[in-house]
Amino acid sequence: MKIFIHINPELSDTELTINCSGLTAETEKIIAALRMVDNQLTVIKDGEAHILDISKIAYIETVDRRTIVYTEDDCYESKLKLYEMEEKLCSVGFLRISKSCIVRLKYIRSLKADLDRRIRITLENGEQLIASRQYADELKKRLGVN
Repeated sequence: MKIFIHINPELSDTELTINCSGLTAETEKIIAALRMVDNQLTVIKDGEAHILDISKIAYIETVDRRTIVYTEDDCYESKLKLYEMEEKLCSVGFLRISKSCIVRLKYIRSLKADLDRRIRITLENGEQLIASRQYADELKKRLGVN
C-alpha cells in the first residue's frame, strides 16, 4: 500500500481518494476507520453495508471471532476487530468491560455488584452485561461510582 499526501492551500475541505484494484478486506477496514472520524461506522446486515451513527450503538461484542454491533433494536456485523473499535471509540464515551465487550457509557441504566468483584450492568433497553473484575474499577471510575 502506498500513501500520498498532497497539500493544496486552495482547497476549502479535505478530500480523500482511495485508488485500488478492488474492494478488499484491507480497503474496507480503511474505509471503516475513516468513517469513524465522522462518528459513523460501516456495518453489515444481510449482506448489505449500512452507515451507522456511533451515537446509536449500545454495545459491541465479539462472538465466534465476529464483531457484532448492537443498537437498541438491531444488530450488525463489523469488519473491524474489537481492539480497533476500542481504539476509535474510547474517546467518544465507550469503555471496554470485558475481553469480549465494549459498552457506550451513556446507555448504562444501572450497576449491581455481582460475584467475585464483577459488576452486572443493566442497559437502557433492559439487557444485562457483565463487567469482569479486571475492568470493573475503571468502569466505576468513569461513571463516578464509589
